[in-house]
Amino acid sequence: MLRNVDATFTGMLQELRLKCGQTLPNRLAKAAMTERVAGANHNPNRYHVQLYKQWAANNPAPGLMISGNIMIDRSSLESAGNVVLEDDRGMTALRQWTSTAKSGGSKFWAQISHSGRQTSRLINLHPRSASAVQLHEKGLYGKPRALSEKEIQDLIGRFARTASLCVEGGFDGVQVHAAHGYLLSQFLSPITNQRTDDWGGSLENRARFLLEAVRAVRKAVGANVALAVKLNSADFQKGGFDQGESLQVAEMLEKEGIDLLEISGGNYESPSFLLNDGVGVRESTKRREAYFIDFARDLRKKIKTPLMITGGFRSRAFCDETLKNGDTDMIGMGRPFLISPTFAQDFLSGALSEVELPVLKPMPAFGLMSEAGWYAYQIARRLSRGKAPKWNLGAFHSVSHILWHETWKSMAHRIAG
Repeated sequence: MLRNVDATFTGMLQELRLKCGQTLPNRLAKAAMTERVAGANHNPNRYHVQLYKQWAANNPAPGLMISGNIMIDRSSLESAGNVVLEDDRGMTALRQWTSTAKSGGSKFWAQISHSGRQTSRLINLHPRSASAVQLHEKGLYGKPRALSEKEIQDLIGRFARTASLCVEGGFDGVQVHAAHGYLLSQFLSPITNQRTDDWGGSLENRARFLLEAVRAVRKAVGANVALAVKLNSADFQKGGFDQGESLQVAEMLEKEGIDLLEISGGNYESPSFLLNDGVGVRESTKRREAYFIDFARDLRKKIKTPLMITGGFRSRAFCDETLKNGDTDMIGMGRPFLISPTFAQDFLSGALSEVELPVLKPMPAFGLMSEAGWYAYQIARRLSRGKAPKWNLGAFHSVSHILWHETWKSMAHRIAG
């Protein structure tokens, strides 16, 4: 089912006005990508500024940029190099980061998150989750313990506090991360949420944490600040959070009045969000180009909330077609921004009609970690230092980088307390 679209629609260069009153200048979004460059104090620093300075210098710049994970609790990190916002001690650095990111006209939103059980054992040997269900990669992650009712309420308050600090620091909006197997996603999944209290069991109970966090964030930031949610279309695991449940949660979120819903999928045990073209992607999906577009079409029949699809877009023509058909309202892209710092202006101006990503051959022993390491290296060692991307980085070097990077940053985190 396609929506009626204004005949004057101009594709990716069209503005998008949100319910909160904010206008995104075009339909290209730099999706969230973890930066991993914060120091032991977990404040933004010169590397964040340099990284976003390059993207902001594009003309036109992306209509929206979303930060990597900004964590609400320093004991639960997705990466030892995450920014953490628990208080206002890093406010000066935060404002420098946001002002730089917005200098080209982009709106800049903060992605706020709690990693739950997906916290490295180097950070926390006994992380907290919905239930005591450990990740399959037991060598990297400790066995979690189930959160108490009091702890859940505390974390809801932390989501609100971090969101408020983000807005105080200059962000134009906040995205609550409820995808990719992080804590809110863990509560949504029947695999990781085996609770028998009011926070588990039925879908309404499993979605309660997310909905209460969204309400608390909205109350903290006010009606004029953009509020988005990132949600899995499915976990892609047998017995996990599936597309039928995702459709229902999306309807719940629409009732909360969110401004944008971003669709993604997978988790650390089924990492659909990491898939590269030609690496584990179904041929039919490759032909359709966007990983989650079929789900978005089903979602369109249920809700009117603006949608952002992230994953798999490669050609400008297909992006324009998808927007004009009403399948999505924003085109989310991540890795192309790491291939070329001028990607946004090249793609939006039409100078670049199609994106080509490097073909990366994973190391069998490490699976997709070698691919993730390749892109992590481009952020942490190249673009954030004002250097051009390094194309000839091998799989072994990629894996070595991400393991060493996380190890020494984790040690610094523990020493700093």
